[in-house]
Amino acid sequence: MSAERERVAGFGRLDLGLRQASDWYLWGPYLSERQWGTVREDYSADGQAWTYLPHDHARSRAYRWGEDGLAGFSDVEQRLCLGLALWNERDPILKERIYGLTGAEGNHGEDAKEYWWFLDALPSHAWNRWRYHYPQAAFPYEDLRSTNASRGRHDPEYELLDTGVFDDDRYWVVEVDYAKADPTDLLMTIRVTNAGPDTAPLHVLPQLWYRNTWSWRGREPEVLEADGNVVRTTHPFLGDLVFVPEGAPELLFCDNETNTQRLYGTKGPDFPKDGIGDHVIHGDDSVNPQRRGSRCAAWYRLSVPGGETVELRLRLRPAEAAPGDFDDVRRARRAEADEFHAELAPDTADADEAAVLRQAVAGLLWSKQFYAYDVARWLDGDPAQPPPPLERRGGRNARWRTFQAFDIMSMPDTWEYPWFAAWDLAFQCVALAHVDPAFAKYQLSLLCREWFQHPDGALPAYEWDFGDVNPPVQAWAVLEVFALDGGTDLDFLSRVFDKLLVNFTWWINRQDTDGDTLFGGGFMGLDNIGPIDRSHLPPGWILEQADSTGWMASYAAAMATIAAVLDRAASRPALDLVQKFLEHFAQIREALDGAELWDEETGLFNDRLTLPDGRSTWVQVRSMVSMIPMLAVGVVSEEALGRSVAVGKRFARFLARRGIAGPDDLVETGLLRGEAGHRSLLVGVVSVDRVQRMLQILFDESEFLSPHGLRSLSARHRDQPAVLDFAGIRANVDYEPAESTIGMFGGNSNWRGPVWFPVNHLVVSALERYYRFYGDDVRIEYPTGSGHTATLNEVAADLRGRLVGTFLRGADGSRPCFGGTTRLQTDPRWRDNILFHEYFHGDNGAGLGATHQTGWTGLVVDLIRRRHGAVTPTADVVQRLITGS
Repeated sequence: MSAERERVAGFGRLDLGLRQASDWYLWGPYLSERQWGTVREDYSADGQAWTYLPHDHARSRAYRWGEDGLAGFSDVEQRLCLGLALWNERDPILKERIYGLTGAEGNHGEDAKEYWWFLDALPSHAWNRWRYHYPQAAFPYEDLRSTNASRGRHDPEYELLDTGVFDDDRYWVVEVDYAKADPTDLLMTIRVTNAGPDTAPLHVLPQLWYRNTWSWRGREPEVLEADGNVVRTTHPFLGDLVFVPEGAPELLFCDNETNTQRLYGTKGPDFPKDGIGDHVIHGDDSVNPQRRGSRCAAWYRLSVPGGETVELRLRLRPAEAAPGDFDDVRRARRAEADEFHAELAPDTADADEAAVLRQAVAGLLWSKQFYAYDVARWLDGDPAQPPPPLERRGGRNARWRTFQAFDIMSMPDTWEYPWFAAWDLAFQCVALAHVDPAFAKYQLSLLCREWFQHPDGALPAYEWDFGDVNPPVQAWAVLEVFALDGGTDLDFLSRVFDKLLVNFTWWINRQDTDGDTLFGGGFMGLDNIGPIDRSHLPPGWILEQADSTGWMASYAAAMATIAAVLDRAASRPALDLVQKFLEHFAQIREALDGAELWDEETGLFNDRLTLPDGRSTWVQVRSMVSMIPMLAVGVVSEEALGRSVAVGKRFARFLARRGIAGPDDLVETGLLRGEAGHRSLLVGVVSVDRVQRMLQILFDESEFLSPHGLRSLSARHRDQPAVLDFAGIRANVDYEPAESTIGMFGGNSNWRGPVWFPVNHLVVSALERYYRFYGDDVRIEYPTGSGHTATLNEVAADLRGRLVGTFLRGADGSRPCFGGTTRLQTDPRWRDNILFHEYFHGDNGAGLGATHQTGWTGLVVDLIRRRHGAVTPTADVVQRLITGS
């Protein structure tokens, strides 16, 4: 076992919090790359977070709930932060944080306008590596803003590469790596390479600062210069530390306080947060001559010839520690990272796949962020500060006063989405379980803790609206993570199961409006996929959703499986709960059979919209919404079937109403297969004949099947938009393989055609469950109309290959995810740095949306490892536990 595997194995249970679990978690990449423009920092009356604290204010305003920076590290409670600032002698401000456009500024919503990558990481953060490309010309802030503002939704986004600032290779390659000598000894190495032809200046300013907590509580901690060009600090929790920059940089000090003079024209601190930047760029007398404060920087002034590299080294360590050799530590940690990732990559994976796998893991681990948000305190304001506007009391998240987060969480993205989202987190945990199962389990448990889960049982959706409704995929993720961890942590399974019981009941009581076991919920993660905003209907209107109902069937099946595992493997009597969830599953099946959601003509499910006067209509769209019910399928062994029928009265009646009195009848229907005593039952909420019709549509290349996975909307809508014309409402949706052309959900959330990894992953998993039942006996035409047939397992394998292939070099040497951007495809300094986008072009696989949506797109980790047989299927783990075989 590698040294890193031993560290990860040593984390064990994380019930008491990350620091109690392992000292190796004390320092990590917990500093987000955007704190400005977040809901947490918004104290406006109108809830306009982007404009309340914009990028222009970020350098001058002290944050309340967190910090941000470049290549940032912090301690686990983000008391003390370490990050990077740069200046090329042309920019009007220090480059201290990633720049991007707000939702209103971008022609397709918010969008980061920089190029940076997460290249490497270990779960313990004993080794982390980050890369950034910084122009030598003035950064084109205004050009990016004004040009995108002049473009419409039908125009492409204007990106940093389009501005010409990287022409002639006149830019800096900046790489930062962190290596830990031990849990409290942190080594920072900065390598800057002049990619251009001529000698150029660069100012490099590694910064150390305290998060401002003293404005509402406690005493301001301090960093100050000590002998030998060393910075010293003492903190009640972190102890006595020294920050040691090698070489002879000038030390600069200021306070992490708001520059009220610049922002509001009122007298403020003498040496505010932006004092270091004003001193470096303008020569202002804005740094503390006494060389002390709550923020400091080591100012390196470099002049680097073209093509050459300069390395800078710094160290943050306990004051009394005897430091080991810097180079020895870095070499050892890098070697451990190589060993860890060599074990992770399947033997049959080629070098390119292994590199993609390693960078996807790096993105997931760099996206572990400190997240603090006390909703009651946020609504009411801090005692020492002016009270927020009264309008906030009934505004965003006002129903969630019990929510109190103060932890490290897995974020979908460190810039565009530097906040958790419930169903994103479920997929992230499946990917994380391959490298850090303890952390993955901790995240799923944390979401269900009493300070997260609402007293009524709801789980918080996402920061912009905790009360919105995400698909209930937590039980599925819990099973997946449990199995990936070896299927032994029954205590984890039991604890989360208890909390999900409450959440399941909330769904039954709150999201089944008229008690017919057809569910709504609105958003359900699939914003922009239909002609109407499903979360904001007029009062009295009811939308019964095919996807919500399908998700609930999957939820019931997963909960029944967990209960069965606990009953057999954990000696926790749970047969009554197995019965409960099988009954729910059967009820949903009956409701779906009897409801008017199935369109026999098209072979798809539809949402049904009902008005207060009783009039109703289908919302007919050929989308992934139509396919979700098909995913609610499982295979039950004959032994488990006998136990279930014996105790599950409603499940037995469900079978009897279909003329199924026993195993012989099941065999005749084709739902029970195998030799007597070793047979399996196929259980789904969609009948087999309907599934076959849906698969024909799903695997039609003129509809859903693309070269890089399944589209979220049928390409048939390219020329035939889906139209809703009902009760005075006329709306439509057409196939858009790239950015959205409408403003629904902010305009950048696009499921109108692109390939999206989570649903693709769930489809692949469902196909494998169908194959588990049918084996090689069933072959389908794939792709539809091709004349070629394949088993369902072969189809699943092909889909995995298409998804993974989005990132891999093809025969022509190009990666589909880079689209038509020549520099990304061909330049040696760019082409092997992978971005894991939010979604991908429905026709050519180009990356779109958030550039670092490594959270759910990080599922590529799971896809690669399963593609090469490196993972035991969850169904096999569950079968072993239930049957004891």
